[in-house]
Parts: sequence; structure tokens; C-alpha cells
Amino acid sequence: MEKHYKLFRVRELADGDEEFVMALASAFLDEVPEDATRLKKAVAEMDFYTTYQAAHKMKPTLDLFELGVLSELIQVQEWGKFEKTDEDVSQQLQLVLNAIENASVEIKTDFNL
Repeated sequence: MEKHYKLFRVRELADGDEEFVMALASAFLDEVPEDATRLKKAVAEMDFYTTYQAAHKMKPTLDLFELGVLSELIQVQEWGKFEKTDEDVSQQLQLVLNAIENASVEIKTDFNL
């Protein structure tokens, strides 16, 4: 439990409400993997605007669940925002995608979702 993510900040936000913790975990699974797929496609297609939007949307959730890849996600976001055609963010993107996949599998197991 909590190897690829942390619940400290989630529990702090929930203030003892375990139903809220469960709702946040469920929302993570509903939204983040879908956003990750959108982000991966946008980077592959050099769609800077969609890259920026997807990364920006994911930031608060990845930060809240402390996936440990916030700086990499910000690099991908800035690549999109500033249309950095001369940079390759594939390594950072892969770290983010792996972290999301690992956390998603673990959250499904930990919360029986």
C-alpha cells in the first residue's frame, strides 16, 4: 500500500472523512489515466496546446497523490506552453506515464476499485 503514491495530503484534505478519500481515489482512476492517454498522444503529434492543457489539468492531482513526478510533468507542460520544438520531452513523459500506471494499479488494489 502506498508504494507508488502517498495519501498523506489526501487524508489531510479529507480531514478524517474516509468516504472523501475513497471518492478522491475513484476520481483519480476516472480522470488521470484518460488524461495521460491524451497527453501521450498530444506529445507524439507535437500538439503543443493539448499537451499544455492535459499536463496542466493533471498537475494538482499528481501533486495531491504525491506521485513524485511533478517536476517532469511541469517540464512536459512547459514544452507545450512554449512550443519548444528543439527539445525532446519523451523521457520526462515516460516517467510521468509510468508513475501514473503504477499508482493506478496500486490504487485499484488498495481501494478495491
